[in-house]
Amino acid sequence: MRQGHPAPSYRLKIGDRDITPAIDARLISLTLTECRGDEADQLDIVLSDHDGALEIPARGRELQLAIGWTGTDLVDKGTFIVDEAEHSGAPDQICIRARSADMHQSLRTRVERSYHGVTVGEIVRQTAARHQLVVRIDPDLGARQIEHIDQTNESDLNFITRLAKLHDAVATIKRGRLLFLPIVGTTTSTGESIPLIEITRADGDMHRYHTSDRDAYSGVRAYWHDPKRAKRCGVLVGKSGNAKRLKDTFANEADARAAAQAEWRRIQRGLATFNLTLALGQPMLISQTPVKVSGWKLEIDDTEWLTIKVRHTMTQDGGFTTVAEMEVNAIEQVERSRFED
Repeated sequence: MRQGHPAPSYRLKIGDRDITPAIDARLISLTLTECRGDEADQLDIVLSDHDGALEIPARGRELQLAIGWTGTDLVDKGTFIVDEAEHSGAPDQICIRARSADMHQSLRTRVERSYHGVTVGEIVRQTAARHQLVVRIDPDLGARQIEHIDQTNESDLNFITRLAKLHDAVATIKRGRLLFLPIVGTTTSTGESIPLIEITRADGDMHRYHTSDRDAYSGVRAYWHDPKRAKRCGVLVGKSGNAKRLKDTFANEADARAAAQAEWRRIQRGLATFNLTLALGQPMLISQTPVKVSGWKLEIDDTEWLTIKVRHTMTQDGGFTTVAEMEVNAIEQVERSRFED
């Protein structure tokens, strides 16, 4: 623990039983990785088994975690299911890996389905109903029309993620809710706004800013088949020149345009990245948090950032750090046009 700062604190429960007092003296490290999209949040715990008194936990056990600092309210991080355990030595220790409890096995079962003349919202709600999940979907995204889309030997989790990618959205499952939201959206699973977090250079420990124009695309082309004219037509988002071509041929112009625009925005967001290690952990940081930084180079400070992955780590020496991986949040307006092969 750094002098002058509070000590890190956490609470780990199995069901209603708080096991923190039983494991605290044995804790070597606790790492929570929070992700967006179809990647499950992951909890890694390493405990000392120097006296051989610990049991290897059974797979399927549910763990509830909250983290923070002493003297403050701990931040609830949800429920995790143990799916890996390892005993190693010397010195003897147990490593426990648990993943967020919402990724039901049924979501990973491959199925065959087709959707015709429906909205994105109808697809998302049908998917949620099959897995007893509550739906939170952005109204504008939900209203978008889908003329035809196939789910061929594909799990619901993979399909809903692919659908989100086509519409520049993020599909994720948090606390029993299937969320389908704009990828630059900043709301929690319960619909609350994620507040902007301001970080100064004094808060940071290490950083890495990366930007590159190498092989930069000028736009994105997507194609669709016009059955009335028996022609393959295309749309261009951005500018011609070094435009990226999407491989799929879409059912109609609207689907092609949405996919091209989503890919172009994805390319734009990836033009710069900023990874930051905070010497004093910020438990409120989660994926999809808007971040404003100051004290670095002008290009870094003037960029609106959005976290895509956050990793919180507590160690036996009293350390609590947070690593945030960020991409560009603001998306510029782009040119759009139509063409024929």
